[in-house]
Amino acid sequence: MGKTVRIGCSSAFWGDTSTAAAQLVESGNIDYLVADYLAEITMSILALKRMRDPKAGYCEDFVQVLAPLLQSIKSQGIRVAANAGGLNPQACRDALAAAAEQAGVDLKIAAVTGDDLLPRQAEFTHCVDMDTGAEMPRGLVTMNAYLGALPVRDALLAGADIVVTGRCADSALVLGPLMAEFGWGEEDYDRLSAGSLAGHIIECGAQCTGGNFTDWEQVPGFDNMGFPIVEVEPDGQFIVTKPEGTGGLVTPLTVGEQLVYEIADPGAYILPDVVCDWTQVRLEAAGEDRVRVAGARGRQPTDQYKVSATYPSGFRSLASFVVGGLDAASKGRAAAEALLKKIGRLLDARGLGGFLQTQIEIVGAEAMYGPHSAASTREVTVRIVATHTNRDALKLFGREIAQAATGMVPGITGYSGRPSVTPIVRLFTTLVPKAQISAAIVSDDGEHPVAIPTEFAGDDVSPADAGSGQPPASDAAVSVPLVRLAVARSGDKGDHSNIGVIARDPAYLPYIEQALTAEAVAAYFEYLLAGDVTRWAMPGIGGFNFLLRHSLGGGGVASLRTDPQGKCHAQMLLSYPIPVSAEIASRFD
Repeated sequence: MGKTVRIGCSSAFWGDTSTAAAQLVESGNIDYLVADYLAEITMSILALKRMRDPKAGYCEDFVQVLAPLLQSIKSQGIRVAANAGGLNPQACRDALAAAAEQAGVDLKIAAVTGDDLLPRQAEFTHCVDMDTGAEMPRGLVTMNAYLGALPVRDALLAGADIVVTGRCADSALVLGPLMAEFGWGEEDYDRLSAGSLAGHIIECGAQCTGGNFTDWEQVPGFDNMGFPIVEVEPDGQFIVTKPEGTGGLVTPLTVGEQLVYEIADPGAYILPDVVCDWTQVRLEAAGEDRVRVAGARGRQPTDQYKVSATYPSGFRSLASFVVGGLDAASKGRAAAEALLKKIGRLLDARGLGGFLQTQIEIVGAEAMYGPHSAASTREVTVRIVATHTNRDALKLFGREIAQAATGMVPGITGYSGRPSVTPIVRLFTTLVPKAQISAAIVSDDGEHPVAIPTEFAGDDVSPADAGSGQPPASDAAVSVPLVRLAVARSGDKGDHSNIGVIARDPAYLPYIEQALTAEAVAAYFEYLLAGDVTRWAMPGIGGFNFLLRHSLGGGGVASLRTDPQGKCHAQMLLSYPIPVSAEIASRFD
């Protein structure tokens, strides 16, 4: 099979644990360390930092975490790729170079540039939102193209020890090293898809080693979670594992949950370098905490880059307090409604105008479940969110909340204090021709352009609800909750949520397929949805992927909901009743 390349991932987001990089460097026996830091909201935070200081705009945590490890990285020959450059990859490179000099380590550090389109936004005014068709808004604070793996590959081939990128596809941090190591070509689409899958599996850190796993009680050692390692072979097959002696769990189901995470159409997952078809991917146990992954297929990419932009859209404020005792939920809602009514009068009287949006949620009374709530509780947290175009209006909102403790319902305690006022940042996602974007590598020996193919025929999405290939169930008689039959995970795609469901046993799949249709899921989440639901089959792992369009109230910080990223949607769906045969139902007695 030739050599195997071991790649470990130490970060899933800006704010992930600072211990993972040391764990992987010291006990992972890895060839490459990769780290993912960026999300749309992260880019907006970095934009504010860069406006205050031109030398800022990158994830400082990356430099702080890596600095004490540089000598070990050098001595072991580990190479590093991370998107911690954010909006200022060159400044991040300079900070790392200073840390390396201080540590007495000679490292070649390269930065990838070209993704930041904000200075050129006037050239792209014809762009429209790829989801809504809306025109590009004014006042953008970030505008970044998702670059692919080729700049990372080229930087490594040029001898870089550390590659720092700005915005790129998360999985490209893994695909780039694999292309450099194995010599995979730009048209070797099956292997590019397999390498992208390896990157996708580990890009969210411990989410494939037991983090966020449906059967969380089976996962040992949450206090010392093992971060993921992929052992990739030249043909693209790979093993998912973690360092020995660490907590966590690697099984086909823990890896499968990450496979279905935030990919929408699994037969046409569009990345900059390849369009991936993961519907026939197979997951097999290959030893303790080892899972073999095979079966990825790919086809040519599109001729466009996805571009994410963010823009300010007013302000928001969040207040909360606890209510205890009899009728806690009713008391809490009465107080919240009275507060908003009174503050609304005060705003009108002062000529500030009404709130743009408000939201009341009674946390503890299963507010997220809407009509499916079954809670009766004597202790709740009242959560009130309001938005406005004027900061002063929300400062008034913050001053008036406290009065509820003495002037309204009994049992109010745990007031969170006068809430802060924060900007709302909304997301605008569009497509830009690759031919209009130039990537480059910056290192001590200057700036070097990256040649990226720009002409392709395009791609079609795979058929929705193509089916699993299983015969339909004909003996369904007794209902059991979905969690008995499957595991599930959910996440966000802008204002859309994505729920992946994987059968625990092939015998359960026909019943899940028959009951859990796109229409059934749409009906179940009707109270959250402003769009439709699509289902795709994933026969390779015995599962389905659902996309719930416009289910997050705007998504991210634009949403006023407790769960603006759909993280709980899968957990809620696991209560859904699935009719099964009497024989299968008897397994759970």
